[in-house]
Amino acid sequence: MVPASDENAGEMSKSPSMAVSDRAQQLLKLLVERYIREGQPIGSRTLARGQGLELSPATIRNVMADLEDMGLIKAPHTSAGRIPTVQGYRLFVDSLLTVKPLEQSEVRVLQDKFSGAVDPQQVLVTASSLLSEITSMAGVIMVPRREQPTVRQVEFISLSGNRVLVVLVLNGHEVQNRMIHTSRRYSPAELTQAANYLNHALSGKDFNKVRDSLLAEMRETQESINQLMLTAIDMANRTFQGAEEGGDYVLAGQTNLMGYAEMADIDRLRQLFEAFNRKRDILHLLDQAAHAQGVQIFIGEESGYEVLDSCSVVTSPYEVAGEVVGVLGVIGPTRMAYDRLIPLVDVTAKLLGAALNQTQ
Repeated sequence: MVPASDENAGEMSKSPSMAVSDRAQQLLKLLVERYIREGQPIGSRTLARGQGLELSPATIRNVMADLEDMGLIKAPHTSAGRIPTVQGYRLFVDSLLTVKPLEQSEVRVLQDKFSGAVDPQQVLVTASSLLSEITSMAGVIMVPRREQPTVRQVEFISLSGNRVLVVLVLNGHEVQNRMIHTSRRYSPAELTQAANYLNHALSGKDFNKVRDSLLAEMRETQESINQLMLTAIDMANRTFQGAEEGGDYVLAGQTNLMGYAEMADIDRLRQLFEAFNRKRDILHLLDQAAHAQGVQIFIGEESGYEVLDSCSVVTSPYEVAGEVVGVLGVIGPTRMAYDRLIPLVDVTAKLLGAALNQTQ
């Protein structure tokens, strides 16, 4: 699966609202709100009844046909009713949604939940469990990332077969040993030359940026690249592979998702739970949110991961000592109460940061 680009993830163009009439936006808002509450496709007669609209069912049908032509609603299977598409939800969230702040009494209840936590791990577990409990969805918290280490020295030691022991010195004192498997057997002299090259070019650089530096240098000098550089780049790629995929998260309430009819497909749930266990894709999505301001919402296919096509992810970054160190969020069906979840996630992120600051 190919992830969405950082520039487009979690947001779509708001231009469709310019082409949607006020009447059509009003009907879309009513349809989305009712579908979120009831979970059943909405027909024109249903919208006409009890909504205080001075519109005939025929007029409503015509407007709904226009919304369908614009890709904002669709008919599931053979149902006479309509449900929102991802684009319809996006227009609703960006332009039509009314978000009400949490009541002070609700905020105090959330604060009380954090009051007994005494260490960072307990705070994270409390936050994820709290989100899961309140929303009946999955609560996820990205574990705060440590300060990025810098590479001070690297050494390659040839072992039997195509195995090489990598000795890394980080931050001038931390030593890590890694075993890597190479595409061919390298001689001790080749490994020494590769290590010397890397130590000269990369010493003191951010551990997680080493691979990018290598690839950039490789592109710049590809016309004159020699075997030494090829060896060094191959060794470094294998050594630092996965460094940018590090990290972890705390997840609670994933089994809650089994209770939603729109997510009851066994194969879809299995793939989603496998993604939770694999972590890489979810972490990439959370990492994108960590580089954005405020609450971010990924609706269905906007995440860029097929396994999340029937889900929405509502996230907010949290800070420790004034620095963004992670993201928390809720994962649930696209048919979620966005007006409720947005302020809940936002406030919980602030409370999580405050609680972590107290444990420092």
